[in-house]
Amino acid sequence: MPFDWKEFLELSRDLRGQSGSGYSCEAAERTAVSRAYYGAFCHARNFAATNLSFIPSYNHKDHVALPNYFKRIGHMDIADNLLELRLWRNQCDYDDFIVSLEQIVQEAIDRAQEVINYCS
Repeated sequence: MPFDWKEFLELSRDLRGQSGSGYSCEAAERTAVSRAYYGAFCHARNFAATNLSFIPSYNHKDHVALPNYFKRIGHMDIADNLLELRLWRNQCDYDDFIVSLEQIVQEAIDRAQEVINYCS
């Protein structure tokens, strides 16, 4: 059975506000944003491939191609959510300092849920 990418969104919810032995709340929240993005992105990619004639390359090119595809077929809101989620994911994975991380975490979870709801 294939992996259910929606599980990453649930994991991101669980990570929000957590800390543990050897990692900070910030590390958990950065990871939550990353998992929210990948949960929404991979779920949307598979949905678009199965239902909307999107042909994924299953590599880094899909991170640009998928939002562009949703734009072309008239789903700007889904495209915008995917683009914003990717921007936040890149910040969380690469930037040393992030302003308003708690707000970004909540917004990422909300937007990922919107993408998953549309693609279900």
